[in-house]
Amino acid sequence: MIYDTAIIGGGVSGAATAWWLSRYQVKTVLLEKAADVGFGVSKANSGIIHGGFHHPVSSLKAKLEIRGNLMFEQLRHELGFPFERHGILVAAFSEEEMVTVRKLYAQGIANGVKDLEMCGRERMLELESKLNSDVVGGFFCPGGGTVEPYCYCFSLVEAAVGNGVDLQCGFEVINGSYNGTYWELHSASGNIVKARYVVNAAGLHADTVSKACGAEKFTIIPRKGEEYLLDRTSAGRPSRVIFPVPSRHSKGVLVIPTAGGTTMIGPTADAVDDKDDTATTADNQKRILSLVRNMINGISERDCITAFAGLRPVLEGSEDFYIAPSQIVPCFIQVAGIQSPGLTASPAIGEYVKDLLKNAGLKLVEKDRINYFLPARRTARTQTPEQLEELHREDPAWTNIVCRCEKISEAEVIAAIRRGHTTVDGVKFYTRAGMGRCQGGFCGVKIMEIISRESGIPMEKLTKRGGDSRLITGKLGSLGVK
Repeated sequence: MIYDTAIIGGGVSGAATAWWLSRYQVKTVLLEKAADVGFGVSKANSGIIHGGFHHPVSSLKAKLEIRGNLMFEQLRHELGFPFERHGILVAAFSEEEMVTVRKLYAQGIANGVKDLEMCGRERMLELESKLNSDVVGGFFCPGGGTVEPYCYCFSLVEAAVGNGVDLQCGFEVINGSYNGTYWELHSASGNIVKARYVVNAAGLHADTVSKACGAEKFTIIPRKGEEYLLDRTSAGRPSRVIFPVPSRHSKGVLVIPTAGGTTMIGPTADAVDDKDDTATTADNQKRILSLVRNMINGISERDCITAFAGLRPVLEGSEDFYIAPSQIVPCFIQVAGIQSPGLTASPAIGEYVKDLLKNAGLKLVEKDRINYFLPARRTARTQTPEQLEELHREDPAWTNIVCRCEKISEAEVIAAIRRGHTTVDGVKFYTRAGMGRCQGGFCGVKIMEIISRESGIPMEKLTKRGGDSRLITGKLGSLGVK
């Protein structure tokens, strides 16, 4: 088969592009090198839907951020992922910081952001009572919010696949060549995909893919951000996303009421050499705790349930996105340097890439019938006792609570597996099982047993995130898990 379009990279940019192309009579394949989509840059970020005031509208990232922000209500309505428009507060704790706040406010107004509000101390404390009383002022952007980035990515791909896009995970592109009619992409495992057009949305590895395909030579620098997740009972959970006054290279250390009900603090912003460096440190945890305690009351290290680090793909020599047709090879679209606010911009990035493909010659004819909606996802934790009793009559797995911290039922775990998520992380990101206080300490083995039973994968071969991330070594007898 020769596809019309091959998209390299199953993060939010590639997923959004696939979702847009699924509306048209073009044959599209989404290629992801990991065991599941969203397992790269997209799984480990702050989950913020930015407000459109941090960057000048002359930049591509600001234009796509502003448009992308406005798309999320409709997307949430159609695809059902967790999304909350909490609003963003930028808090200043000195008159010197207020100078920068006024500049950000003016930039937001110039960018066309609606309903921005400059605030004095009293108004800031009215909008967020947990702010440190030393706050001097700031401004409020009601259009900001949070999303579960992995659920969002899963939903985009599920909708795209439901409308005819093919998905190939475990496809790491190591070579690509154009023969005058179509591209031939070779994977590390020896598989080949042919396509007339290629979209390079490979995140941290977009530079490697570009070089492998004979296109532009550029460098992606990983910028590491450590994040710390607080229990959903944390007294420091704010009602808004709290931003400090930003620095030149970072929006600062934030306090984030996640769409999943927990609180996140971070990130750091440190350039690293290793694209696999996701280590966290005790020193950075102490530094982040100190910074956020200066902004918000009630933050305690005892509430910290896990730490992780994400890597932002920064294009060397530029803070903007690089989204453009290659000037060296034909029928090849570069989607690189998608750092913050790439999550916010992603639905607009997909639309933008779709238009670039059309301008490059891809014929786009809308399908007669498109399914815009995913079936509503049911969760045990949102049901009334009467509803749970009804679900139990349909399937007793609904009242077998596997993950006690997050109240996730066996039925939800099974649903994730039947949608192709057969790693422990895949199930976790799809359902939230293992994301609570115990971080899988009580439910981990139960989830593994259900994955093995439903997928037919032996327990000894189950992985955390695919590849060599085996959870068990050697031969295993029965664990006696029911």
